[in-house]
Amino acid sequence: MEPDFSQNSAPGALAGIKVLDLSRVLAGPWCTQLLADLGADVVKIERPGVGDDTRHWGPPFLRDAGGQATEQASYYTACNRNKRSVTLDITRTRAQQLLRDFAATADVLVENFKVGGLARYGLDYDSLKALNPRLIYCSITGFGQDGPYARRAGYDLMVQAACGLMDITGQPDGAPGGGPLKAGVAVVDLFTGLYASNAILAALHARERSGLGQHIDTALLDVGVAMLANQAAGFLATGESPGRAGNVHPSLAPYQDFATRDARVLLAIGNDGQFARFCQAAGQPAWAQDERFATNTARVRNRAELLALLQPLMRTRTSDEWIALLQDKAVPCGPINTVARAFADPQVRHRGLRVDLPRQAPGDAVPVVSTVASPLRLSRTPVRYHGAPPVLGQHTDEVLAEWGVGPAERASLRAEGAI
Repeated sequence: MEPDFSQNSAPGALAGIKVLDLSRVLAGPWCTQLLADLGADVVKIERPGVGDDTRHWGPPFLRDAGGQATEQASYYTACNRNKRSVTLDITRTRAQQLLRDFAATADVLVENFKVGGLARYGLDYDSLKALNPRLIYCSITGFGQDGPYARRAGYDLMVQAACGLMDITGQPDGAPGGGPLKAGVAVVDLFTGLYASNAILAALHARERSGLGQHIDTALLDVGVAMLANQAAGFLATGESPGRAGNVHPSLAPYQDFATRDARVLLAIGNDGQFARFCQAAGQPAWAQDERFATNTARVRNRAELLALLQPLMRTRTSDEWIALLQDKAVPCGPINTVARAFADPQVRHRGLRVDLPRQAPGDAVPVVSTVASPLRLSRTPVRYHGAPPVLGQHTDEVLAEWGVGPAERASLRAEGAI
């Protein structure tokens, strides 16, 4: 049975936290969506008439009630749920003052402008800190606030290449399809959003003791290097750069995909006990006693010999037969799903990882927007899904009214193009 999120009315863990979101594309919006999911009031500032860049990054596009494609790119919906969209032209003096007024009472501001880009508008950290010493100001850039690359624009693909991630991803040189390869999603952006949200939560906790906010400097390059994890640790220990190995794990064996009778299957054996149980189930118990394969270190060192035995064995059964054989033996083995098959998977459906959110905005042709559920499961202060990714400027009047801007002033702001 799929969870019914619509009945969840408990206040979120971050209820009462006000966030001003001046970010766009993915890393910043991913960070602020996480805060919004946890209950923060996130006000997303977008350019009038244009909005976040990702509103136009299509196809694919959202579909209307009749199944026809609209001009709204689905990319935007991946990272802007539970936010309120306000259109403000920050190059306009009156819009800048509105943002300063809101920042004076906000808890968090997230931005991903180029280094120094907001200083000209009086929206940089030093300017806003003077108005609100409690403000937590998170800057997300490609290369950080200082250093020789600080003023360079940084995108996920560039950083995947620069940090070494692409050089360890893909098939080895000389193999079919060999060469550096990017990940299938913008993983550096996503990790950066997660690191940024963690830093913000830490800063909120620190503020409880000190009463003061702080500036958070988050860089895609820093994150890209950090997420190399064991691969970076291996280099630091040996001085040797790791190479590409396709789907083979550099430190575990067998831990990769295998061709079966009908498709491919993933075998992810992480310890000697699992290997022994696999060998027993596969009818080859002697392999687990062979000194070449008895330990993981031995299996890694003798990987070629092990694969010469495993590859023909794995072709004797279908993928489903291998999965059925091993699933009750505590031997990790599973399918390599398409995205469509993943969403149809019984466990994915049970966990409610697809969330359909109604959206009612004047003139909008899209009645429901489907998003992926947050993986955060808090027992007392659970995630709430109270707002679909908004139409551009959907909440401008609502939010400006809360900021004390009356109808006449809003009309004047519209007339001059400030909102």
